[in-house]
Amino acid sequence: MSIRSIALVINPSRTETIAAAQALAPLLFSAGFSLYTISDVSIEGIKKVAPADLPDIEAAVVLGGDGTILRAAEITLERGIALLGINLGNVGFMAEVNRPSITAIAESIISKSYVSEERMTLRFAIERDGKEISNGWALNEVTVERNGTTMVDLFVEIDHRPLSHWGCDGLICATPTGSTAYAFSAGGPVLWPEVDGLVLLPISAHALFARPMVVSPKSEIVVTVESSDALVSADALRKFPLHLGDRIRITRDIKSIKLAHVSKTLFTDRLVAKFKLPVEGWRGE
Repeated sequence: MSIRSIALVINPSRTETIAAAQALAPLLFSAGFSLYTISDVSIEGIKKVAPADLPDIEAAVVLGGDGTILRAAEITLERGIALLGINLGNVGFMAEVNRPSITAIAESIISKSYVSEERMTLRFAIERDGKEISNGWALNEVTVERNGTTMVDLFVEIDHRPLSHWGCDGLICATPTGSTAYAFSAGGPVLWPEVDGLVLLPISAHALFARPMVVSPKSEIVVTVESSDALVSADALRKFPLHLGDRIRITRDIKSIKLAHVSKTLFTDRLVAKFKLPVEGWRGE
């Protein structure tokens, strides 16, 4: 019988996530699992490894919030495995809405009964003097933003046609998953995860036309930096400084994230739980 392995990605700054990992581990050990973590925690029986040294695993289980899920996505994207987010605090948009019991979490992992859905990701490439100097990906958003106290000048093209020039604090290109994150805070629309589209919006632009837009995921977005002190930020985790004249190409990535939950939940219910929307009394509930 082969040994099954999973990774636990834990928010080390919260005592409840460490306690949950300590309670979950024995249940999985008894089912014959090997457990690994890339987090800065020390829990008996769980092997701490660097992300590059992580062996073959069948899933990554996140004990924390959406920020921890974004960090865990870095180890699941290339492997094509499920990313199971467990809500242990404030309701996020990627973790469970309701906090499942430790036993229910263990049972879903052991039986592989968790429900997975594909989430779109973005790919970006940075060109300087006609050569690609860097590239990367994002689950939530790619942002081209100022890296100093003054606004940044950006020229935007979509599908090889000019769209606009903006003097602004930055420009966000978000997936439906990321539409509820930075893009939402900047005034963008909420996209249901099933919607096949990208949100594009300038941040605090000095322009008459600076509204959020929903763009086809088949489109290519090119942003040219026409000032200094700018940077690319992917999910606020992977950052790269930019120079005057740099071009950033943003497209839909061919890879996706398998976001999983112990039980299926409608996105509408996530919105209601996150923002405590007034639905009391609906159909007698």
